[in-house]
Amino acid sequence: MSFASSHDLAEQSGVADLETLPAFQAIVTWYELRTTVRPILGDRLTTLFAHAISAGTGSPVCATFFRRLLEQAGEDPDHPALDEREAAVVRWGRQLGVDPYGVPPALHADVAAWFSGPQLVALATFGALMVATNVLNSSLELPVDDYAGPLRRSEVF
Repeated sequence: MSFASSHDLAEQSGVADLETLPAFQAIVTWYELRTTVRPILGDRLTTLFAHAISAGTGSPVCATFFRRLLEQAGEDPDHPALDEREAAVVRWGRQLGVDPYGVPPALHADVAAWFSGPQLVALATFGALMVATNVLNSSLELPVDDYAGPLRRSEVF
């Protein structure tokens, strides 16, 4: 995302103050990284990964947003049908959301079996930015929008 487009997005989001623009730009790099992650995971698993992280953090804004995307795609966010690779990624995402410092070696090995070193770095960075986005939304007590509010769930699948 270029400065001009992130600046436009910041203005649309109400973050037009240039003192906060660098913070906003840091968070929106998630969108750029998502373009790297999608070819690795595919659209569906990218959304499942982001939802698992967000649900794990307990932040309602992002968890509800990704839940909405999954439901709109015909998925059951509480009980998605997962193959072994997808299940490993979702478990890892949930763990990153709950306790990124406590990823068990067996879980790391399960995920690492499916991806190259550079892919793991991209996925971990995407996960870290997702956690950061959740922390930002929760620490600022940003509300769930009216459209997504009815979709809110506290469970982690």
